[in-house]
Amino acid sequence: MSRLAQLPASLRLALEERRALKVIAGLTNFDAASVERISRAAGLGGADLIDVACDPALVQLAAEVSGLPICVSAVDPELFPAAVAAGAAMVEIGNYDAFYPLGRIFDAEEVLAITRRTRELLPEVVLSVTVPHVLPLDQQEQLAVDLVVAGADLIQTEGGMSAKPFSAGSLGLIEKAAPTLAAAHSISRAVSVPVLCASGLSSVTVPMAIAAGAAGVGVGSAVNKLNDQLAMVAVVRGLREALGSAVNAAV
Repeated sequence: MSRLAQLPASLRLALEERRALKVIAGLTNFDAASVERISRAAGLGGADLIDVACDPALVQLAAEVSGLPICVSAVDPELFPAAVAAGAAMVEIGNYDAFYPLGRIFDAEEVLAITRRTRELLPEVVLSVTVPHVLPLDQQEQLAVDLVVAGADLIQTEGGMSAKPFSAGSLGLIEKAAPTLAAAHSISRAVSVPVLCASGLSSVTVPMAIAAGAAGVGVGSAVNKLNDQLAMVAVVRGLREALGSAVNAAV
């Protein structure tokens, strides 16, 4: 039986119906107050999953505040077991946006090694792996195939950090999302597991991610950079509505 069958029914259904919405608090965000605000907004706004830094206390906080399944993100496999013991429903390697400004680059070989070690430590836990956007698209596609062989249950794309939008308004939002949308299109046709499109997305571009082949989207800065709780909830609800429209259009 697929490990994905272990996920809560609501999240599993959202992936199957290609409308999953993950709100990302941030891989390096260990601020409990911030995670609490983001988690509450995710729950009130209708998200399916919250992605938090790999810390057992944050897992418990996010779950309590939101009532949603929790994913933890890290690039150190040794951190995952404690977070799973605290209640995380799944683990994720990446994404890597926080590391690029520091000059830290993850190549295919390293991502595969992290994936294999994670699977050794947690053979039965649902595992999502982000494909680095710094690789050319053909290499991203090949790495995704190799990651599934190594035990990845979901593949996540990224690309917001490499985008150089030069237009205002909706056109600029599309330009910003172009790299991760391209990766989602390519990778979703190469693997049989669900693909989550993340990094640089907005309510304008999440429907495009679904059209490109993604089973869901991950959105971080559009929510977690806000300071106002009501504004956060409004953005999450807007994303939820945009995903709903995309699914209805596909049907």
